[in-house]
Order: sequence, then structure tokens, then C-alpha cells
Amino acid sequence: MADFTKDVYRLLNQHGCTLIRRGKGDHNIYYSPIKNKNVSVDGKITIRHMANKIMRDAGINYKF
Repeated sequence: MADFTKDVYRLLNQHGCTLIRRGKGDHNIYYSPIKNKNVSVDGKITIRHMANKIMRDAGINYKF
């Protein structure tokens, strides 16, 4: 099974996104300066489509 978690968090940090707070369960809330909004990020991302949705929500032009 694929694991996109480290790559997603690495890309978020490289694009200036910052951790706002720990969410409920295993989610984290990140602030994206690109879109000027908060993005919910799962603690374990194993589905490529979910990783791509997080990138899209954060305004990062990257596809897994």
C-alpha cells in the first residue's frame, strides 16, 4: 500500500503552509498562504486521490 503522508507534509512545509492546530482524531489543520485558508490534512494518507485533493485545497500545483 502506498503512503503519501511524508511527501504531502514535506510539500506543505516547502510552500509555506504552517500547522495551526491538531484536529479531531488524526487530522491536522494547516494554514495555506497561497489560498489564504485552512486545510484539513489526514495523519495517514494512503490514497493518491486524497493526496491530490489536499494539494489542490492548499493551492499547490502538484500531482502524485
